[in-house]
Amino acid sequence: MEREVNEIAVGLDIGTTKIVAMVGKYNEYGKMEVLGIGKSKSLGVHRGVVNNITQTIQSIQQAIQEAESVSGLKINDVTVGIAGQHIRSLQHSDYITRPNADAVIDEDDIEKLCNQVHKLVMLPGEEILHVLPQEYKVDGQAEIKEPVGMYGGRLEANFHVVVGQVTSIRNIGRCVKSAGLELSDVTLEPLASANAVLSQEEKEAGVALIDIGGGTTDLAIFKDGIIRHTAVIPFGGNVITEDIKEGCSIIEKQAELLKIKFGSAWPGENKDNEIVSIPGLRGREPKEITLKNLSKIIHARVVEIIEQVFLEIKNYGHESPKKKLIAGIVLTGGGSQLKHLKQLVEYITGMDTRIGYPNEHLAGNSDSETTSPMYATAVGLVMDGLIHIKKQKKINKKEEVASVQSTRQHEATTVDDDVNIEEEDPRVDLKPRKNILEKWTEKFKEFLDNAE
Repeated sequence: MEREVNEIAVGLDIGTTKIVAMVGKYNEYGKMEVLGIGKSKSLGVHRGVVNNITQTIQSIQQAIQEAESVSGLKINDVTVGIAGQHIRSLQHSDYITRPNADAVIDEDDIEKLCNQVHKLVMLPGEEILHVLPQEYKVDGQAEIKEPVGMYGGRLEANFHVVVGQVTSIRNIGRCVKSAGLELSDVTLEPLASANAVLSQEEKEAGVALIDIGGGTTDLAIFKDGIIRHTAVIPFGGNVITEDIKEGCSIIEKQAELLKIKFGSAWPGENKDNEIVSIPGLRGREPKEITLKNLSKIIHARVVEIIEQVFLEIKNYGHESPKKKLIAGIVLTGGGSQLKHLKQLVEYITGMDTRIGYPNEHLAGNSDSETTSPMYATAVGLVMDGLIHIKKQKKINKKEEVASVQSTRQHEATTVDDDVNIEEEDPRVDLKPRKNILEKWTEKFKEFLDNAE
């Protein structure tokens, strides 16, 4: 059966330890079907930020080639995730006064309000990535989730503004372009992971998503179905491996294997006599390491990461009754697979915790590899790409309707000279509306084209 290529989206997760390219489409039941997956070792990325362009381009090409050979499809454009320690978020309130309070509020008013927030003065070298409206106020009436269709003179909103460093974002764009790919969309990685592993009920009740990657730990907090707080902590699984390497005087490859096979975040689980033997280098004597010591090293670093995340949750205001996160914490990402991590997080934070698998939105026949927490961000990016395609289709349909209407108008004016050519059918929206992120992506593409 010939697949319609424009119904297929590709997510590109440029991580610190691995780069994943995932190809997916919606099946007839509205679930996401993974058609192919490609991964490569990430060589030019440190803590979510590109620090070697050439190596990153090679890693991207390797992952894309693998995904192409598995799926049997040619990949042209991708939805890319952005993370890194340079990402920060802030809360901002803004308002517009509408010239005509007797006309109902429409999408254009909301767009105007969002555009106003985009004009905020940032620190040198920073750029606004996402402007996410939370609650609206119309003429002082608070807690409005959807103001479209209401009457009002003053439209006000609270915004969650995500900010990142211009150079880091442009470097990622440069790598994607140099790898021979088009950038169809840009998404913040904690938001992509949240889309993949959280249910709508959890977002309503209040939940903190902690995505533990190799170089960074991403946090996204939802309450009442709205994103409330995002943060990127510059520690991840790699610092745990580094600590094992230093503490046990072994090479990095062995430290990573030790962490995956025998590592535990809870030292009390291991008995004193449990020992693992590590082969020595070039004929040297093998090293004997007790699992209790290994757990102690891991425990110390994991506690530090969780405490930093918990501080961010407290900063959001979790301890106040109105902001309480009833659904607790969801752990995802490669680092969430560490043994007894769930119990340790519950112990430190006192919040209900579960491991988040991206299988809620995936088709039933997905293999166990795809449903691993390691691929949560990639699944979320593909979902974002598919949503973007749907929106684009709607826009194209609107354009078609508009062109048909304008052709009819033109024909009507040629038949009846009395009709004013300037008049437009008020029922037809001639200009397709784009959301803020789409506009930003377009500006970003323009910049990359000019930079060549």
